[in-house]
Amino acid sequence: QAQLVESGGGLVHTGDSLRLSCAASARTFSAYSMGWFRQAPGKDREFVAIIRRADGRIQYADSVKGRFTISRDSAKNTVFLQMDNLQPDDTAVYYCSASVDSALLLSTRGVTYWGQGTQVTVSS
Repeated sequence: QAQLVESGGGLVHTGDSLRLSCAASARTFSAYSMGWFRQAPGKDREFVAIIRRADGRIQYADSVKGRFTISRDSAKNTVFLQMDNLQPDDTAVYYCSASVDSALLLSTRGVTYWGQGTQVTVSS
């Protein structure tokens, strides 16, 4: 069972920034595409961003393009999500994910391992 440990959530105001971190084992980090999903109250969990293991290609949900940046530090086996210009609609629990490269890479169905989740709350 892989362990993904997240940190960095919190309460911020509209327009503020936060950076989320997700630490994984070296085995997990090298074997899986690492990404982020989020789940707002009363809504389904949705894709946010991912870095593909095979080629480092990055993809974002349309709702966060231009505001969020995903990156990774291979030396520390850690993936980051820099979130800028946060909006109240970004309020959610954010989950780190580890996925095998497949046609389901941007779907919750493609996730092999989940982190425990970290709360991000953006007040207006």
